[in-house]
Order: sequence, then C-alpha cells, then structure tokens
Amino acid sequence: MTGIRPTLFLLLLSVSVHSQTVKILNTGTLSSFRGLSVVSDRIIWASGNKGTVGRSIDGGQNWKWMVVKGFEKNDFRDIEGFSATTAIVMGISSPAYILKTTDGGDSWKICYENKDTSMFLDAMDFSNRSNGVVIGDPIRHKIFIAQTFDGGDSWRPVSKKYLPDAETGEACFASSGTNIRLHNHNYYFITGGLRSRYFAGSKPRDLPILQGRESTGANSIAIKNKRVFIVTGGDFNTPDSQRLVCFITKNGGKTWQAPNNGPFGYRSCVEFLEGNNWISCGLNGVDYSKDDGRTWEKISGEGFNVCRKAKLGKSVFFAGPQGRVGILTR
Repeated sequence: MTGIRPTLFLLLLSVSVHSQTVKILNTGTLSSFRGLSVVSDRIIWASGNKGTVGRSIDGGQNWKWMVVKGFEKNDFRDIEGFSATTAIVMGISSPAYILKTTDGGDSWKICYENKDTSMFLDAMDFSNRSNGVVIGDPIRHKIFIAQTFDGGDSWRPVSKKYLPDAETGEACFASSGTNIRLHNHNYYFITGGLRSRYFAGSKPRDLPILQGRESTGANSIAIKNKRVFIVTGGDFNTPDSQRLVCFITKNGGKTWQAPNNGPFGYRSCVEFLEGNNWISCGLNGVDYSKDDGRTWEKISGEGFNVCRKAKLGKSVFFAGPQGRVGILTR
C-alpha cells in the first residue's frame, strides 16, 4: 500500500491540530468580563465591571447590554443563566450582592446581601435550576461558602463547623467564576495565593501548582467525572510563564500530575468539553487538549478571562477584557 508523502502528512497533521480557532464577536461595549454562562447554543449571559450585564439570544451575534440600576459601581465577576429571561449575577466586594432577574434583565431583585467589610465573593456554580453554591475569601480565617436550594432566591451560609480553615495568605481568585464546581451534589474548589490547595467539601489536599505569592495559585477547576479533574492557574503577573500552570488528577484529587506539554502560560479558566477534549484560556491566548490534558495546543493568541461550554448544546464561548467575546469554531 502506498504511504502518505512526508510533506503531505505534515500538512494533514497541521490541519488536524489547528482545526479549532476562536472567532471574535463584536459586542459594542468596553466592559471587562469575567462572568459567562452559556445556557444553549443561542442563549448566552455575560457580566463584568461597572455593573454591566449582557445577554444574547442568537448565538452571540447581537447583544442586549444593561447596567443594573443602583449597582453601577459593582463588579459582577460571575453569572449563571437558566433561560433567556432568568439569570443570577454575583457582585464581589463589600457589600457583596447576589441579584436575580426573571424578565431578561429589565429588573433585578436582591437575593443576598453581606456588608461584612471582609466579604469578597469569588465564584458560584449550579448543578441544576435549584441547587447552587457560592464561595468567597476567608472571613476570620474560615473560607466563606453559602448554598441555595431554591434557584438563588435565598442563600444560606454553611455552618462554621463545616467550613475549612484558611492558611496564611490563602484565598480564592475571582478571575473566571470557575474555582468552585458542583458535581453529583458535592462541591469541589481550589484556592490560591501564598497557599494553593484543592478541597473536596471541607477536606483539603495539597496542589503542586505554582504558589507562594499573592498573584500565584490555582484559578480554575473543571470536572469530567468523579475521577478526572484538571486545575489551571499560575501567576497572572507573568502570563507567559508555563511553569506549574496546569495539573491533572485521575483519582479524584488524591494525586496530581503535570501535562507532558502544558498550556502556554497563566490560565484563568479551564473547561471540560466532551470525550477527551478540554479548553483553557488566559491573558495571552487559548489552548485546546484532545487527550485529557496530557498535551495542549495553542489555538489563539487572543486573551480571555473565561471560557464556558453550552449547558444545552455544544457551543463554546469566551469573554475577557475590553468587551472581548469570542466563539470556538471547529
């Protein structure tokens, strides 16, 4: 049988490896986005600074932008969309707020308010329309966690006796809304800073990711199943450094391994897609893995803070600084 000529083989390999890329969508706003929720291939919600929330109902081609009245100075670092009309947005710092809309963003109600001067919310996640969890920086040496069981209409802080102690200099990053995940009724999260760890509920395990400075540590965790997780992070002050930015577990967090060929710098977000496919993004680009994180290929040099896959669909969207929104093309 005649073999493929070397030059043709290399060309086919190049096309295969780089078949994914990111298309930039024109949003019409200059807000910086860290919150992103992709309800379906057509319904997307985004949130950012200056009280900004955006919604698209046509796959990101057109957007409705709004500044939530009374919250013009708030930084909305995470958002969870449930439909074209219903979404929950999280404001980070004291007073920290969680707001909900049921009319497409025309009006918002306060579902949670905390005026503690130490309060700083970082991320939230929902397993369905009813059950959700939110995480915040430590308050009096305890990592803050609250839960909702009514779709975000009310939030109940977890009892202090079930909250993990934070070590000196340990906190969470509000970089992409993905440092906590709900999976099979359990929550898993990661911390960063001077100390960076992985937690299954209140049980911590060490992470080998870069740590030791306030700008270092884990930023994002994504879950494929009860055994396979990937964590990304690094140092956002040195976004091009590939040192200790990604780790994989195949046994539910008991042990962690570095990729053979990791992401190309600091990564604020990682997302499981399907099969063995994962995606990550950061300030200097987007990486794609087809082998459960063992090797990563850089598919775009555009900087983003967050990437999320559609909950009901296959589309993958990105959001970042200066109003940048993108979509994965395959």
